[in-house]
Amino acid sequence: MSNMREQLLAKTSGIRATSSIKEDEVKRSNRTQTAPGLAGALAVAQLRVQELESTGTSSRLPVSEIVPNPWQPRRVFNEAKLSELAESIREVGLMQPIVVRRIEDSYQVVAGERRWRAHKMVGIDTIKAVVVDCSDADMAVLALVENVSRDDLSDYEIATSIRQTEKEFPDRKRMAEALGMSRSGLYQFLSFESLPEFIRKDLDIQPRLLGGTAAQAIVTAIKKHGESGLNAAEDLWPLVVKGDMDQGKVAAAIKALATQQTTTRSASERSIDKFFAGKEHAGSITKDVSSFTVKIKAGVLSDAQEIQIRELISQMFHVHPKSD
Repeated sequence: MSNMREQLLAKTSGIRATSSIKEDEVKRSNRTQTAPGLAGALAVAQLRVQELESTGTSSRLPVSEIVPNPWQPRRVFNEAKLSELAESIREVGLMQPIVVRRIEDSYQVVAGERRWRAHKMVGIDTIKAVVVDCSDADMAVLALVENVSRDDLSDYEIATSIRQTEKEFPDRKRMAEALGMSRSGLYQFLSFESLPEFIRKDLDIQPRLLGGTAAQAIVTAIKKHGESGLNAAEDLWPLVVKGDMDQGKVAAAIKALATQQTTTRSASERSIDKFFAGKEHAGSITKDVSSFTVKIKAGVLSDAQEIQIRELISQMFHVHPKSD
């Protein structure tokens, strides 16, 4: 039994059928997947792994001819744990072979990327492997289902892999079902794609800078405030990168700064011109980004002047103002 199958069996052992699990029994986590759906997805993945292994061929392959699974969600591997695994392999060898598939002139890892990386770390030239016939859809689903439930995998890593996997599904509803998460949870992961490029570039390097909930809130705040929201996000984001601002406070800060910038801009573009009847202040003309207002004090106009103003407005806008 392969290590991957052991992990899947352990995760699904003792799990009841999804239909028998009540809503109030499900313990919600900070993640967006639903436990019953994920359990079902893992169970299906387990059966698929068994099927692949039964038709696979055991072999010893050059480490240099193997490449990672292109649908692998993980971008950052724990170096300390990887070193421990590498030292174990150096001392006692590899207990369970990795699973790979043939692709052109190389092999892609289906399961066991950490073991493959550990071999590279200690400089071992070959590795035990089971070569299987595996479709792109299999690769995508197995990589995601195995990793989505792991606490040490960042939301951004999952989101990136989901985007890469999306083409393997006919629609997002089926995709959510396959991954065992709600559609709202899926859309939260997909919100990372709508973040500005300057944020996504930093997340490529430090994927834990932003969780799914914060990412979705930031996207909403930027969309609501338009250019002002984008400018505010660009001003505030370096604080998140430096650790000076909590990610959960960014959306509110964008709203506050964008509103302040809009107010300041409106005030700077506002003009007020006063006019006089002799030495007496008769009124004012105010212009800003949203309006043009003429105010005339009561008692300053004669009846004839009021009629002239009404006629002028009628001619300018082709309306017939009603007399009081």
